[in-house]
Amino acid sequence: MVMLTIILMGLCSYAMRAIFILALSDKTFPPMALRALEYVAPAVMASLVMTMLVAPGEGSLPAVREVAGLATAAAVALLTRNHIYVLTTAMAVYWGMGYLNL
Repeated sequence: MVMLTIILMGLCSYAMRAIFILALSDKTFPPMALRALEYVAPAVMASLVMTMLVAPGEGSLPAVREVAGLATAAAVALLTRNHIYVLTTAMAVYWGMGYLNL
């Protein structure tokens, strides 16, 4: 029963995403909508980071690796203005410091 639920939820999740791709594949988006979509990735990243920093768990302060990852993300964002570089380098620092137990 649990496996059936997992499979059905996976299919529903896939269908919800696929329907927009299929329905809108032949349409052109207005330039204003495309411009607004450029801000989705930074907004999601900011909300994830702020959630992590404001409520890291059980009232403790953010760990050194969290602050280092955030500082790395800020520096790379200022230098490159590329979301992929920001995410890749910040997560590499975060995970690397976690691997080193810092």
